[in-house]
Amino acid sequence: MLGDPTSRHPAPWPYDELDLAGLRAAGHRPVPFRELILKIHQRCNLACDYCYVYELADQSWRERPRTMADEVRDAALTGFAAHARRHRLDRVRIVLHGGEPLLYGRDRIAELAGRARAAFPDGCRVDIGMQTNGVLLDERTAGMLVEHRIQAGVSVDGVAADHDRHRRTPGGRGTFAAVERAVRLLRRPEFRPAYAGLLCTVAADTDPVACYEQLRAFDPPAIDLLLPHANWETPPPLAVAGTTPYADWLIAVFDRWYAEAAPPPIRIFEDALTLVLGGASRGEQLGLSPSGVVVVESDGAIEQVDALKSAYPGACATGLDVFRNDFDQALDHPGIVARQIGRAALSEQCRACPAVAFCGGGHYAHRYRRDVGFRAPSVYCHDLRVLIRHIYDSVAADLRRRTRRPA
Repeated sequence: MLGDPTSRHPAPWPYDELDLAGLRAAGHRPVPFRELILKIHQRCNLACDYCYVYELADQSWRERPRTMADEVRDAALTGFAAHARRHRLDRVRIVLHGGEPLLYGRDRIAELAGRARAAFPDGCRVDIGMQTNGVLLDERTAGMLVEHRIQAGVSVDGVAADHDRHRRTPGGRGTFAAVERAVRLLRRPEFRPAYAGLLCTVAADTDPVACYEQLRAFDPPAIDLLLPHANWETPPPLAVAGTTPYADWLIAVFDRWYAEAAPPPIRIFEDALTLVLGGASRGEQLGLSPSGVVVVESDGAIEQVDALKSAYPGACATGLDVFRNDFDQALDHPGIVARQIGRAALSEQCRACPAVAFCGGGHYAHRYRRDVGFRAPSVYCHDLRVLIRHIYDSVAADLRRRTRRPA
């Protein structure tokens, strides 16, 4: 059962405290969803020790169908297309996710891509992406991705020893060699259009520059460096008061990256630079940009972003599904509204902080604390402040050098 959208939320903010009627009266207008994450396969062929889906608080995957049924797929695509029409969107993104999405099957993925593009109105571009561990990628699958214009991001956690320590098969074997083969395949000219980039979860006890150099060696179109999903109830590894291990790691990579003439895009750094220069962020780790992401699970449940699974059981739930509800109804869910109202969703401590325009309170999932819900500062607050200060100072020094007039 999908249940009451508030019954599983032991979080005062936003479920008990957000004044939706007051926000609407004050002129709040929701931002339409532009990205749909489809959980097409609920299981995974790896057993990564930090996985927020399988290893942390929410274990709802156990009760859900392994594979998304065709009727769920079609209802989700039809509903999202109607949402795009209603809001006159000219571009949307569909991300195939899991578990491991390649377990859904090559032919079914191809069919999904065709149905997705056919469902949307003329004039609305449909980009399709996938996040995969890469182990099942072969030439036929890579060819299918190119044919159907699907771009795959591959998860790689640095050098072989570090990757294999965390990203293992259920039998305990490391997967770096298999992932390396997958990335080598995507780098071939005929398959390069399907290569979206690399995703790496930050492990603060590893060599940051060695990690970056390994990722760089894979010639990625882009790199995502993600902080491990954690919160005040389940702190991140190596969290010790008075230390900033995650900032230290990211700063070492930033300095190496910033010194390059033509580095690959790294979203957290590009967002930080854009924010320092007065722009807006694209991702969820920094900034105050409203979230336009919605998830459909394999059983058809419409949910909030799945990083919330790291907080507590049912943290993603909205009580809505693709058969009974449309996506506009999800825009009125307190958890989704809270991620679209910027500073108003933050704690008093965050709103008073001079870094708030840059960090934006950090990732929403990282703010959870049982007594206040999602209105605490990020569990990475000190790391974010140190990182942003370093990037700000680096840009300021660079601008001074570039604008200094010769004597």
